[in-house]
Amino acid sequence: METSKLKKLVLLVAAIIVVVAATAVFFFNKHNQVITEGPQSVIAANEVKSAEWGKIYPAHWDSYMANMNNAEKPSHFITKPYMQTIYAGTGFAAEFNEPRGHLYTIQDVTSINPARYKIGAACFTCKSTQSPEMMKKYGDQYYLMSFDEMKNQITEPIGCLDCHDPKTMKLRITRPALIEALQRQGRDVNKLSNQEMRTLVCAQCHVTYYFQPGTKKVTFPWDNGVSAQEILSYYDEKNFTEWVHPIAGTNLVKARHAEYETYMGSTHQSAGVACADCHMPYIMVGNKKISSHNWQSPLNNIEQSCTTCHRNGTEWLKTRVETIQKQVKQSQDLAGAAVVGAINELKISREYPTVDKAKLQEAMKLHREAQWYLDYVMVTNGYGFHNPTATLDNLNTAIDKAHKSVEKAREARGAN
Repeated sequence: METSKLKKLVLLVAAIIVVVAATAVFFFNKHNQVITEGPQSVIAANEVKSAEWGKIYPAHWDSYMANMNNAEKPSHFITKPYMQTIYAGTGFAAEFNEPRGHLYTIQDVTSINPARYKIGAACFTCKSTQSPEMMKKYGDQYYLMSFDEMKNQITEPIGCLDCHDPKTMKLRITRPALIEALQRQGRDVNKLSNQEMRTLVCAQCHVTYYFQPGTKKVTFPWDNGVSAQEILSYYDEKNFTEWVHPIAGTNLVKARHAEYETYMGSTHQSAGVACADCHMPYIMVGNKKISSHNWQSPLNNIEQSCTTCHRNGTEWLKTRVETIQKQVKQSQDLAGAAVVGAINELKISREYPTVDKAKLQEAMKLHREAQWYLDYVMVTNGYGFHNPTATLDNLNTAIDKAHKSVEKAREARGAN
């Protein structure tokens, strides 16, 4: 073969090798590159159906649908039988189940015991992507509508529109009660950081609240602060009572799943960790990186949720969590028994013919405080892990005030 032809052949082979190598590198990198899932088309403004969002964000949709696996809802009364006595006079004494996956919100709220329907349409406020739409449609009248008037208009559970702007995908707050509470605290909702929003979108619903007398408007009692003590002081200043306990005769207020309030001031919150960091960790789906929308205990995906920060090993972490939760449950049970004891003593003293009414009122006030601090812990998810120090402090306060209520109730009838 001539030298010139040989050179041409060598160059051709070399060129082919370069092209093949470049192509191989390109496809290797493309296959192994970590990418984020982006939109394939535009989502309609105010699209309440999360399934429509799922067509554009399929990996996120699959993780969202995994919430269906959290399907059990055992009664709280199995592990906390004292709840029925404590909640006497409310629908919670008739039925109170453990929470399950967010996709069951409509199914669960429409199948609860009718004794819990009396608050009306406001029950749907945190249960559906359609709730903000209903609030705009009916205005303040929304809160005064009956449960039956609203239940046929709402079909979609908690979903994408609750937390995301459909045009930009940025996190946003859609519930008026949170916006108003932040504004009363002097915070500008338009200047919140993305990391703050990764907690506050959860705080739209994972909070305690009450229904304003007369209007039934959902309101967050944060004007004095977000601790159990500060919230109770808010209620006391307003002389607010949610119901009168039929056995003890005490004017009481009801706590509701105060996850956000409990988390504030905790070790994790002080370190800048957001709710989403633990409950919506970044995961890999193929070569796509997404924030998991399967809202669950971090222990169920501890590698992604915890070990990105903690290097102690998964077994140590699990043991640590279990130890905290066991301690909280033990203290909670002691507090439950103490509060029931106060209720029983108040019943005896109320029926005593020559009871000292002033001392009886003191005993009732102590019962109100004891039950509040216990209830604040009892209905908050996590068994204290969101803030072990504050949780155990609240339970110790509940136990102390319950015992003092017993002593004062006995003193009121001269039993001491």
